[in-house]
Amino acid sequence: MTYNIIKILISAILIALISEISKRSTFFGAVLASIPLVSVLAMIWLYIDTNDSLQVVQLSKGIFWLVIPSLVLFITFPFFIRLQFSFYTALSAALLAMVVTYFITITVLEKFDIHL
Repeated sequence: MTYNIIKILISAILIALISEISKRSTFFGAVLASIPLVSVLAMIWLYIDTNDSLQVVQLSKGIFWLVIPSLVLFITFPFFIRLQFSFYTALSAALLAMVVTYFITITVLEKFDIHL
């Protein structure tokens, strides 16, 4: 239980730190947010939990393929804001576009015999 609390605290601290840095400099906040800290932490936690490098490799491959559709969020959100959608409407629409793109990506990958 203590281990799970430590994982949660470290993850939450990183998110809060990025948020606070972004208030002062959106550039440095973006740099920190663009580093795949969550992915790296997930790989570390998975390895510590399972001691299985192959599972970490599978996670890493899945992350690689699913980063592509996640980028749709960052492309569509500014587009919706420029269309003068409210913040939450733009974010919701961008998230919806991202989810649809995830499903499309997974379907296309399966056609090429790539299973996540």
